[in-house]
Amino acid sequence: MNWDWGAVRDFMPHFWDGLLVTLQALALGSVISFALGLVWALLMRTPSRWVRWPVGVVTEFIRNTPLLVQLFFLFYVLPEWNITFSALTTGVVAIGLHYSTYTMQVYRAGIEGVPAGQWEAATALNLPLRRTWTAVILPQAIRRVVPSLGNYVISMLKDTPMLMAITVLEMLGEARLYSQEHFQFTEPLTVIGVAFILISYPASLLLRALERRLVR
Repeated sequence: MNWDWGAVRDFMPHFWDGLLVTLQALALGSVISFALGLVWALLMRTPSRWVRWPVGVVTEFIRNTPLLVQLFFLFYVLPEWNITFSALTTGVVAIGLHYSTYTMQVYRAGIEGVPAGQWEAATALNLPLRRTWTAVILPQAIRRVVPSLGNYVISMLKDTPMLMAITVLEMLGEARLYSQEHFQFTEPLTVIGVAFILISYPASLLLRALERRLVR
């Protein structure tokens, strides 16, 4: 097998386009998953079972169905109901929605890990419930779960190639398209594999350092 540096050079403009799309999907999907996961977690703590039960059913359904199925559903089924988004928007929403059901569990663990004395202190100070959550409970809970949330960012990064199934040309999609057009697979796919390593491995090291810092 001969390594063709010319193919690498020719592929790089496509790679940068795919990298930009990948990072966009990752960033926006992460924002949705973090925000919506917190909403799910707070709704699951409401006293009303008429709130908890539907939220529990929806999140369990999302968590226990494959992301690829959800991508196909949003991209191919919703237009039949006259609900249409771009392929990238659909992918971002699917990733964010799917991973929000996992971040929900992370938030729940963080909230339950706040010492009972913090709740008692807030009650003793006669803090309003909203103030208790925003000033006492959530800052402590989120500080505890930041490393775990970061792990899901890495998982989302590794799932972005699934967006290729709905025509989004992220990194792997660009590599596949280039390979099919030029009948050269080794160079573009190797570049993509190295790119994922160069992004995910330093991120995992950063998360470990952040975890050590936060647990002091």
